[in-house]
Amino acid sequence: MGDKKFKLVSDYEPKGDQPNAISSLSNRAVKGLQKQVLKGATGTGKTYVIAHVIENVQKPTLVISHNKTLAAQLYGEFKTFFPNNAVEYFVSYYDYYQPEAYIPQTDTYIAKDVSINEEIDRLRHSTTQSLLIRSDVIVIASVSCLYGIGAPTEYLKATFRITKNQSVKRNELLKKLVKMFYERNDLALSRGKFRARGNIVEFCPVNQENVIRIVLSGNKIQEILYLDPVTGVVTEKKESTLIFPARHFVTPPEKLENILDSIEKELNENLRDLNIENKLLEAQRLLQRTKYDIEMIREVGYCTGIENYSRHFDGRKVGEPPNTIIDYFPDDFLTIIDESHVTIPQIQGMFGGDLSRKNMLIDYGFRLPSARDNRPLTFEEFEDKINQIIFMSATPGVYEISNSQQIIEQIIRPTGLVDPEIIVKPVKDQIKDLIEEIKIRIKRNEKTLVTTLTKKMAENLSQYILDRNIKVHYLHSEIKTLDRVRILKDLRTGVYDVIVGVNLLREGLDLPEVSLVAILDADSEGFLRSDKSLIQTIGRASRNVYGRVIMYADNITGSMKNAIDETNRRRKIQLSYNDEHGIIPETIRKDVREIIANIDSPDSSTEAKKDQFKAKIKHIPKSELNTLIANLEQEMFEFASKLEFEKAAEIRNRIMELKRARA
Repeated sequence: MGDKKFKLVSDYEPKGDQPNAISSLSNRAVKGLQKQVLKGATGTGKTYVIAHVIENVQKPTLVISHNKTLAAQLYGEFKTFFPNNAVEYFVSYYDYYQPEAYIPQTDTYIAKDVSINEEIDRLRHSTTQSLLIRSDVIVIASVSCLYGIGAPTEYLKATFRITKNQSVKRNELLKKLVKMFYERNDLALSRGKFRARGNIVEFCPVNQENVIRIVLSGNKIQEILYLDPVTGVVTEKKESTLIFPARHFVTPPEKLENILDSIEKELNENLRDLNIENKLLEAQRLLQRTKYDIEMIREVGYCTGIENYSRHFDGRKVGEPPNTIIDYFPDDFLTIIDESHVTIPQIQGMFGGDLSRKNMLIDYGFRLPSARDNRPLTFEEFEDKINQIIFMSATPGVYEISNSQQIIEQIIRPTGLVDPEIIVKPVKDQIKDLIEEIKIRIKRNEKTLVTTLTKKMAENLSQYILDRNIKVHYLHSEIKTLDRVRILKDLRTGVYDVIVGVNLLREGLDLPEVSLVAILDADSEGFLRSDKSLIQTIGRASRNVYGRVIMYADNITGSMKNAIDETNRRRKIQLSYNDEHGIIPETIRKDVREIIANIDSPDSSTEAKKDQFKAKIKHIPKSELNTLIANLEQEMFEFASKLEFEKAAEIRNRIMELKRARA
């Protein structure tokens, strides 16, 4: 395994609370402390601190975020901090995922439907391979990393090293590639494909975009060349290279019959139980579906839903946890949980939600009981597998606080910005007062966020504000992710002055132009008005020097009091620090593109413009559709290669519309 050291590259020096946080977290991690919390206010540079900790601790690191978008942002940041180390991206490779399910009330079976993102799949392979051959690896992952993948031991066994002057027959080399699940394609190479022409064998590894050419002289490897996949120009000559399998789930052919026998044995046992219970329909359904799957696996090595038989392929016992990306890490590694107040509850709930769906499929004869073992880790299994962990959040939860041996607080922002002032106003005439406050911000070219409790309230309030000639848009869960990002970009660039939303925490984006956050019905206790949600919402106004929060409420609830007291406590510390060091706060200045990378082109921004696109298709000659589709596909792959997956997905949707028009 490579022994390259983590080396942080940055033009900035730690400031404020950062030096203490870096020192305390690093020293305790080196001494073996298992659980720590970095409780950092919004905008204090928590990611920068963690980067320093990684450099000081020098351990492979797993960073878990609660969604793909935030994981992609972290990936970009860590790639910048560690340009000479292996920073990898490991999230679910589905652009679209509809899991298999059965609804007994309506006798509705829903088949699994997925769309796989090839670029993310490549990055997943790059991750596992880096972990097996290097020690300087940082993996940025979503919570989907707790789902099973192939065993690292079998994956490593299937690797094949080729060396210059090595003796190997051409046919043996081709057979080896086939056993590693590479597919032959003599016309065009792509990931996981190979071709053979005379004494030259070429293949494209699944973890990278170049082509490897093996030149044979008789039964000996004469040259190993790396080629540019487009130009075919030789970019590098190698003395040796390691070939990894094209799939994470690797099954030696000699074990296949034993695996199928194991599946058939479980089938017979389950059929017997169903017949005893007089579940004849379920028994017939299970027999038919499982026999078909067995024959497909025997003949082509694959079937739809093959992951439901993973326990048999892995040789695991009933209930034994699956192998995950965590098993590819060495014993001594560091785990970072980003936004732990959201991520930890997600991890805690994953197993139960998956089990409920699987039980329904098993009870009605759609799957064998072993399908339960194709699952994510339970929270207890996750705890057993991790080594050292740092929870990172502005509002860590009860679990993080109660289970950690050290809590490091990070309050001072390098910019000198302080937490916003909080004002509580009565509910009576709240909308009239809100309109006046918004107008004040518009005169100063500042922006406003307003939070409501329901989607209907958000829409109605948006219309009311719009009727007062104020540029406004609502934001809630029914608006697609890509459109949500675009609306926030439009707020920053001046298309809108106000955004009205139900939950403005989900975006994970910095909006320095926002100087006012208005919280309607702040005294309505619940998830959206809990102390943690209120603190996170208050943080939306912490990027602007004129930041202010108005809570409209007739009563001060416990959650409001906690949020106000915590904000005022931080504010007092920040102001004192600024006075002591002569710091004059300034609003953060960031380019729109720096914060929001997933911006689509102007002609596909809203539902109305999507309808315009559909209308335009009708006027495109069918002879030109193929060219247009090809151009869009190239554009889609370019965005995917830059990790702009949501934009790639939007272009994919346009391609689907064009293909429907072509049919």
